[in-house]
Amino acid sequence: MANLIYSPKDILQQEFKTKMRGYDPVEVDEFLDNIIKDYETYSKQLLALQEENDKLSAKVAQLSKTQGAAPTRTQQAETPKSAAVTNFDILKRLSNLEREVFGKKLDQQASPTATSNPNPNNYTTTSEDDNEATRQF
Repeated sequence: MANLIYSPKDILQQEFKTKMRGYDPVEVDEFLDNIIKDYETYSKQLLALQEENDKLSAKVAQLSKTQGAAPTRTQQAETPKSAAVTNFDILKRLSNLEREVFGKKLDQQASPTATSNPNPNNYTTTSEDDNEATRQF
């Protein structure tokens, strides 16, 4: 606790000399009683905050030790997510390239035969919206 000049007990036991035109002793006692209550409240709050601070400091120390041993959850979660996005993007680009290279050949071969039946083995059919979405970075 900080170095206090007066404790609640000191304030309670303090006596003042009375002079001819001094303060009203009853009013002074009531005021000092309120100050004592405030001191006690502040002392209780200070102790509670010190205990909470000690608990939180211990928790921070414990978490610091465990953080050095294992990577955080956010680091673990970010790695697969970025890899999945990259893999999806690569597959989409590859699909677009196959459509550009092989799609024209398939269209030329399919036009003399029957254009109403699309090739069920052609997995590269996508809409133009997909093409635009993958070309924008």
